[in-house]
Amino acid sequence: MIKVAFVVQRYGLEVNGGAELECRWTAEHMSKYWDIDILTTCAIDYDTWKDEYKPGKDVINGISIRRFSVDGERDKKFNQFSDIVLNNKNSRNIELEWMRLQGPYSTTLFNYLEEKKEYYDYFIFFTYLYATTFFGLPIVKNKALMVPTAHDEPAIYLKIFDELFDQPVRIIFNSQQEMNFLRRRFKNLREGDIIGVGINCPDHFDGNRFCRKYNIKNDFLLYIGRIDTGKGCKELFDFFLKFKKENKIRTKLVLLGKPQMGIPKSNEIIHLGFVSEQDKFDALDASRFLIMPSFYESLSMVTLEAFFTKTPVLANGRCLVLKDLCRKSNGGLYYTNYAEFSECLNFMLENNEISRKLGSQGAVFAKMNYNWDIIENKYLNSINQLNTQ
Repeated sequence: MIKVAFVVQRYGLEVNGGAELECRWTAEHMSKYWDIDILTTCAIDYDTWKDEYKPGKDVINGISIRRFSVDGERDKKFNQFSDIVLNNKNSRNIELEWMRLQGPYSTTLFNYLEEKKEYYDYFIFFTYLYATTFFGLPIVKNKALMVPTAHDEPAIYLKIFDELFDQPVRIIFNSQQEMNFLRRRFKNLREGDIIGVGINCPDHFDGNRFCRKYNIKNDFLLYIGRIDTGKGCKELFDFFLKFKKENKIRTKLVLLGKPQMGIPKSNEIIHLGFVSEQDKFDALDASRFLIMPSFYESLSMVTLEAFFTKTPVLANGRCLVLKDLCRKSNGGLYYTNYAEFSECLNFMLENNEISRKLGSQGAVFAKMNYNWDIIENKYLNSINQLNTQ
């Protein structure tokens, strides 16, 4: 059994989204085939990188974890510095300083990679954006694969990432659109595979149970994820409240997730905060459809979760990944401005039979392309190709 280290900036049951969740789910499924260690920091909060876990060994869901202390918490002035760096041409030293401050920077983690680079057969680094990948991957580059989880954002145009993307022996893309974008951004991009991630969907979900538990009596639309301007939530709130003023409907907007921005005080918006995985799938089953307003995704796990529950999706069409998912699956509609948002919303609310058909089509697509048997085989094939080179 080959020995594989998964390297990621934070890891735990409390970290329930993005590249970190993709890493955890992938590790748990690939542990059937590989001897896996997770190499990560003691941080939970990406705003501070404060050590909250104890350094050393841990086990979660049968997966071995090694946690390393972060050298220091993120400076409160980082965001201001980041705005300057991302909006100007900089020297390499300035960009490297930005990456160190971006964090999480862990000398003990990097020392461990140096000491143990012969112990592991391969290292898989999740997400290009953080210091754990940027400074860690070059140490073991001859054995390193990278899952960049990249999209079109200011940071990826920093010149230091030309160096990073040239070093792994293989790149694992989440979607065709992510690969297309990265091939445009980096002219000599390394070989790779489009793999993505499977979905851990419970055997049973019950929308009525969700409505009883949270005392929801009206039809509702659903948003799941970090409530943040960068995720398109400000535009979603503006669009939804404007739509409510212009249309006499009783439908509410329910939010599940941690707020990173102010939520409008309105009877039309219900924020339930963090909920369990079972409650999340019950909520999808209860909702009329999921709204995905994000501008930037390399893949959308919550969109796939919606499809697995036969829930249609209304997505931000300016995100090419979301648009592509809706078109390939026939599982949802997409908008690029308020007029299209309003028309799509009215259409899906007034045509329940068509909405249900969209949800069913999404389920067929998701089960054909994102079940774990398919994802596991793609990872195995990717490593097997390296072994035969």
